[in-house]
Amino acid sequence: MPHDDRPSRVGRPRAVPNSSSELSPRDQILDAAAALFVENGFSATSTRSIAERVGIRQASLYYHFAGKDDVLVELLTTSVRPSLEVVRGVEQLVPDSASAAGALAALVTADVETLVRTPHNVGTLYLLPEVQGERYDEFRVERRALQDTYGRLGAAAATPDVGTTVTADRLGALLIQLAETVIQIRREGDVDDADRDAIVATCLRVCGLDAPAIASALQEADALLASVTV
Repeated sequence: MPHDDRPSRVGRPRAVPNSSSELSPRDQILDAAAALFVENGFSATSTRSIAERVGIRQASLYYHFAGKDDVLVELLTTSVRPSLEVVRGVEQLVPDSASAAGALAALVTADVETLVRTPHNVGTLYLLPEVQGERYDEFRVERRALQDTYGRLGAAAATPDVGTTVTADRLGALLIQLAETVIQIRREGDVDDADRDAIVATCLRVCGLDAPAIASALQEADALLASVTV
């Protein structure tokens, strides 16, 4: 895999990004990199091409990031961390103030919305060979923590017939993959509320919940998310 040549010394930027953009210089770099990684592939994208896309010198990019691996780590992490932060607040309410089914519905809702907001659908990059390397340990640890939360809430919400036949670890793997189907939906077009609700309902059905229980969980999820994001 080709590597970018990095200057021996990193100085202050000598050129600045588009001042009319609502994004910060750092976020402009992330947005440009996300677009190029998805359009051209990670290996085929250089830091020079990212800088040119933003309209800055290559040295200016190195002021914010050590290289394109660090850019991709940040992009991938922002596709997981917001969901993890929200659900930690929700999970603390179970079982005293919230049901496991409601908390799971809130998790799926938050995760889907996070993936919808990621620039240029960067979730498509999850399976890149490079993401298996040590430099991406932080992202994989956070995604694993999110998967474990899916497993805990799924197992707690599951009906007895599901809970006794599927382990929490396996259930977590199934549920997070269902939530991530929104990545494919985005590749085909816009994602709307009906898509989100269908994904949430499917996750709850996997846990054995029936239609009334799913409707109740969806309603509870809205209240839970409002309570932890205000």
